[in-house]
Amino acid sequence: MKIDYLSFPNPSFIRENILFLDDWVFSTNNKTFEKIIVPFCPESKLSGLQLTGFINECYYETEFVNSFNDRCILHFGAVDYRTDVFINNQYVGSHVGGFTPFEFDITDYLKDGTNKLNISVFDNERRSSLTGKQSYKLNSFGCFYTRTTGIWQKVWLENRKDKFIKQFYFYPNVTNKMLTIDLITNSCGNYNIEVFYKNKLVGSQIGKIEYRKKINIKLNTISLWSEGKGNLYDIKLSFEKDVVFSYFGMREVYYKNLDFYLNGKKCYQKLVLDQGYYSDGIYTAKDIFELEKDIKLALDLGFNGARLHQKVFDPRYLFLADKYGFLVWGEMPSWGVDYSNLNFVGRFIDEWTQVLNRDFNHPSIITWCPINEAWGTWEDNKETRDIKFVEQIYKFTKDFDKTRPCIDASGGHHSRKTDLFDFHCYEDNKSLNKYLCDLDNKGILNIPLLYCKKEKVFYKKNLPVNLSECGGRIFSTKCINSVSTINNGPVLNQDDWGYGMNLVGGEGFVKYYSELINIIKNCKTISGFCYTQLYDVEQEQNGFYTFERKDKLTNKQKELIKKINNSIDY
Repeated sequence: MKIDYLSFPNPSFIRENILFLDDWVFSTNNKTFEKIIVPFCPESKLSGLQLTGFINECYYETEFVNSFNDRCILHFGAVDYRTDVFINNQYVGSHVGGFTPFEFDITDYLKDGTNKLNISVFDNERRSSLTGKQSYKLNSFGCFYTRTTGIWQKVWLENRKDKFIKQFYFYPNVTNKMLTIDLITNSCGNYNIEVFYKNKLVGSQIGKIEYRKKINIKLNTISLWSEGKGNLYDIKLSFEKDVVFSYFGMREVYYKNLDFYLNGKKCYQKLVLDQGYYSDGIYTAKDIFELEKDIKLALDLGFNGARLHQKVFDPRYLFLADKYGFLVWGEMPSWGVDYSNLNFVGRFIDEWTQVLNRDFNHPSIITWCPINEAWGTWEDNKETRDIKFVEQIYKFTKDFDKTRPCIDASGGHHSRKTDLFDFHCYEDNKSLNKYLCDLDNKGILNIPLLYCKKEKVFYKKNLPVNLSECGGRIFSTKCINSVSTINNGPVLNQDDWGYGMNLVGGEGFVKYYSELINIIKNCKTISGFCYTQLYDVEQEQNGFYTFERKDKLTNKQKELIKKINNSIDY
């Protein structure tokens, strides 16, 4: 079975008969533009508009001819933030959330010949919604970057049968050489499932289903998905006349004692922070080659994965991570929500559920990270989060997916329950060494901003630990020379900056990085780390590469970084 996965907007859920809608008229602030290049947001260069001010409302219009014989389904990969959809001036429906896919069955709204599609987008709820790193001020500043409004992933029409597959969840069982599929359909009928490995049929099953059924398929060939080895199985799922193509990897992940295990073997996580921003497309890569390049850049430096930070990444990126055996943390762009207000728990869970549904089957996702740095608000650090907010999100995630570890709140403030404990540290190497020595020798973590002073929630000895943000050093001649502090200094200004002093030139950086990694690998308690970051993002100039993904290090210096990373092993 041969499927060109990257030709489809979501490689893990493919129906072959689709039509992309790329040509649109765009309007905002009483001005109309005859063309916007979709799926690039209007703030980006690649959209052809580059409107970087606040866009609280905008409108898209296009026309199409329905050539499908069955049901016509309108799909959106992602639109930020609230979307209302109209077909031929008839209201179809709405969606709230800026990072997740949604769809509408528009068959009954269509007419013969040309049909008109209009969408209205409202994006003026930034201080009470999930926005990630999008700047809430007019300009970018600190670790907040250019905003994304409206359509930023593909829009397409799909031909779908009356009886169809709604969802499926894959549960690989390495020990028993079996795949369990939780299959969900919209009605009763017959199913036929075929599994292939390297175009060879390795397992199948037929039967009847009444809306939902767990199906076990024995596999006669087992090839494990592992670090650097993206061994993927193809799968064809048929229900009555509906056919969906997907893929999966045979792998199991868990923590045992202090260590992370992949397929029963210890695996040290050597991750780099990837924020998913692009100089020309902002949230949207120019093409699949840009998506692939970021993974290759990380691998070339000796990292075995990435923490995908404060953004829900393009499904095609996740397919490439699956293909390369590249480990990733799946994260919700949680900044923007008031963690002190439990009224927002429902909104958070609604959007997070959509993320879990879309990305559940990706073998590359080894950890869920729904919340990052649940402290308080950026402008008033006296307003701290409600611990019940964090605990509810963690509990929901674990109830939804028991196959992966989940961190309750990366970097703090932590709650009373988590699968692993982590912390962020951008202090100098001497300070980090002290923290890690205390962790190994005394079983304590005394890190600034890790705990809420009002609570008695501390690191529990013998809980797995990950240093999920560190480094962030500048090595650029144009950046400021200062150490950043939260809610103060460079993190909240518009100048080029990084965490810590300017290490002028790559030679000084390599020396610093070598010292940092030696400290980390000598810590027996740490199960992995994540270095900030892979590339510069706008004014945050602490990447291995520039924002345009150009070299900041010489080839020799990059080889030294790779050698340093490869020196870490169990």
